[in-house]
Amino acid sequence: MMRNQLRDAVVVVTGASSGIGRATAHAFARAGATLVLAARREEALKDALQECERLGGCGIVVPTDVGEAEQVDRLCDTAVERYGRLDIWVNNAAVTLFGRLEETPRDAYEKVIQTNLLGCVNGARAAIRQFRDQGHGRLINVSSMVAHAGQPFTSAYVTSKWGIRGLSECLRMELADAPDIHVSTILPASIDTPLFQRAANYVGQSAKAMTPIYPPEKVAAAIVHAARYRMREHFVGNSGRLVAAIRTLAPPLGEKMMERKVNSDHFIQELPIEPGSGNLFDSRGDGAVHGGWIERGYGSPSGGRKGLALVLGLAVALPLALYACHRRA
Repeated sequence: MMRNQLRDAVVVVTGASSGIGRATAHAFARAGATLVLAARREEALKDALQECERLGGCGIVVPTDVGEAEQVDRLCDTAVERYGRLDIWVNNAAVTLFGRLEETPRDAYEKVIQTNLLGCVNGARAAIRQFRDQGHGRLINVSSMVAHAGQPFTSAYVTSKWGIRGLSECLRMELADAPDIHVSTILPASIDTPLFQRAANYVGQSAKAMTPIYPPEKVAAAIVHAARYRMREHFVGNSGRLVAAIRTLAPPLGEKMMERKVNSDHFIQELPIEPGSGNLFDSRGDGAVHGGWIERGYGSPSGGRKGLALVLGLAVALPLALYACHRRA
């Protein structure tokens, strides 16, 4: 496969039933790829595949819980048995949980780690074995901007995403002897997906996407770009780049800014909810690509003002942090 040619490439996408995964399946379908779509919900996967076929793609669905290694191995084997090779593997499946560490049930917390981080490990293990056998392949791991800057109330998610970024870095070094096998990490900022409505929540208030909010199609475009061109890490959304920069240059300032941002902009104060495990153990949802946050005005224009304030604040804080570092030196 030529590096910029995706027509007929065999592409596995996990978490393909909704959100970023479904948008990614659409993007690869437009490029003419052959898709192997994986998620827990078979009916949602079938709907996604029909959409992909209308967009010019083709493929199969393989219901898979990525947290279970045997199921991921079966996913890989099914793809290779059906199409004879595997060109691209996108580790995207993710769940999340809101709550203070000490107030969240152990099994719920561990399920986030199992799905997000160990699911990525399971996918990488299966894909790389096949890539080595055939001599080429691209592994694309979807992490998050929070892999560079933590935040309160989502420590399970943050821990998993830091782990994914670290895993990718390790794999790039381990694959130094395989020049035609590449590993990329995608780092989305806050994205308009149903992740937040379906999350486990032990805060007592409904969670929402923080501003600024970016459409999932923007992440899908970055994933397709990583499939075409060799790249190490790629932020999706300037807010992620700025947050990571200020957190690196002035950690106390970065932590304080993120703490305040989460407390003021990650929850809907007027919508209390009962504690619950969301979709961690019981897959649910309608297969939507978008969460509706931008459409409801959380992303723009009123919600966008908060995001703009964050970006402007970081733009001002960054040179001040640089100056402070210079003075200390």
